Amino acid sequence: QMELEALRSIYEGDLCFRELSPVSFQYRIGENGDPKAFLIEVSWPETYPQTAPVISMDAFFNNTISSAIKRSILDKLMVEVEANLGTAMTYTLFEYAKDNKELFMENQPVHTVTSVSHSIAIGTPPDVPASKKKDKKEQLSKTQKRKLADKTDNKGELPRGWNWVDVIK
Repeated sequence: QMELEALRSIYEGDLCFRELSPVSFQYRIGENGDPKAFLIEVSWPETYPQTAPVISMDAFFNNTISSAIKRSILDKLMVEVEANLGTAMTYTLFEYAKDNKELFMENQPVHTVTSVSHSIAIGTPPDVPASKKKDKKEQLSKTQKRKLADKTDNKGELPRGWNWVDVIK
């Protein structure tokens, strides 16, 4: 209970920290756009801190990280867990991961956006020219057009105050 209160007060306002439940927490190591950022999930079993917490990297956020790198990070975190067994260690694990982020991710290849655009180009059939694949506009019926014309002025704009709330009502 004391560690839970400590974590809440330490990470209050930190966008990287997320409390999933009173015994399960996530912490994002790295910035949002960083290709070497990863997410650690720590869950406390009933007998925590005498037994090791469950550390997971199965979050969708970590899909770009190879399984060998994930295994390596988890192994290094488990060494830290063994050293701190019997004490409140969630904060220590998050800080250890933040301090050693570059070491953990040194063998992780950086994926670029060009590979994504390349895969999109592969998906289009070669016999269809790109110029003929135009998106069609949504067609309005006559009644829909008439209602739209009634609501708008001669420039096609809605009149001033069309979405105002009637204060008197």
